[in-house]
Amino acid sequence: MFERVQDMEEQFRELLTETVNDGLYQMILSNPREKDKAFKIKIRPVMVKDSILFQETVYKGTQVFHSNMDANNMIERIEYLLSNDFKQCEVEHRECKATVLVSRKGKMTVNRKRIQSTAMEQDGDRRVQMTHNRVKRYILDEKKAVPFLIDLGVQTKEGRIVHARYDKFKQINRFLEFIEDILPTLSKEKTVHIIDFGCGKSYLTFAMYYYLHDLRGYDVEITGLDLKEDVIAHCNSLSEKYGYHKLHFIKGDIAEYDGQETVDMVVTLHACDTATDYALSKAVGWGAKVILSVPCCQHEVNKQIHNEELSSLLQYGIIKERISALVTDAVRANILEAAGYETNILEFIDMEHTPKNLLIRAVKRVKGDEQRQQKARQKVDDVTKFLHIDPTLKRLV
Repeated sequence: MFERVQDMEEQFRELLTETVNDGLYQMILSNPREKDKAFKIKIRPVMVKDSILFQETVYKGTQVFHSNMDANNMIERIEYLLSNDFKQCEVEHRECKATVLVSRKGKMTVNRKRIQSTAMEQDGDRRVQMTHNRVKRYILDEKKAVPFLIDLGVQTKEGRIVHARYDKFKQINRFLEFIEDILPTLSKEKTVHIIDFGCGKSYLTFAMYYYLHDLRGYDVEITGLDLKEDVIAHCNSLSEKYGYHKLHFIKGDIAEYDGQETVDMVVTLHACDTATDYALSKAVGWGAKVILSVPCCQHEVNKQIHNEELSSLLQYGIIKERISALVTDAVRANILEAAGYETNILEFIDMEHTPKNLLIRAVKRVKGDEQRQQKARQKVDDVTKFLHIDPTLKRLV
């Protein structure tokens, strides 16, 4: 047993020695051992003053931290992180792809697959891409034509991103980064059931299916729900056209939907006002493992909020509106915490594109923490009393 563990550690060291170089695309450490620390770390090579260094990007809560180090120090750093802070490491290199998993008891498993490198990846363009000002490497390849992106007007038939739709392309990839973060939560041993409430034109719904099913190999069944009959018909025709047999769209109201008994993940993007609350309530009722929600039009609290001590702030309409929106989402996050979820509020897209740029990400805790849940309930009670508000989600959950 000891020899086997030692052998895996040697394989991991060998993997790092062979991949922490200029052929590395990226390395992602995820599945943290402690939830209050960094939830993900990305590592990539960068060119600094004609020398190759490795940039570590640490994601902790809503904050991001960067640091650069040489190959030897980075190898030691990765070994330490996987031994102490994370249980999963994914490597994308010019010559191989690898996944390293560490069990609760510390047993390491290394799965490695060699791939053919291309001439383009070996030429000078590779060095240009390692500069700090390089073009961002998205989850969806900018040069690869994807049918649903073409039909939705994001790509040309040749695979080029339509200039006027580039923000939409970035938004899709940003959303897929959130999906990437929670992959360890989803099982590959059974069908993963996903509900997308208020799917609209379904840019992100199609992207989610394509990423999970086509790129990641998950057996997923996704249902998109929306009130617009023409939109639903169009999305179903596209789904059939692409052969997405487990992607369906139905007309229906979020509050009244009861078409599923069990759901693994609930997505609600820009559901207006209390529609978000009904979607979150449904997710909690199902015991969904993952909730991804981008709220919109938080009017309810804006109509209720009242506090004499804050009157100097609330007298200004635009300030009151923004405070109400932030309060609404903070209360929602705490209610999800009280329901047994590990919850974060993250930036979805740049503020310059839309002020509705916050995403609530909630992941169901494997083991309950009654003390933590009670603390979250108390926070909800305190803030709702202080601001004289009665949010819908508090009544529903």
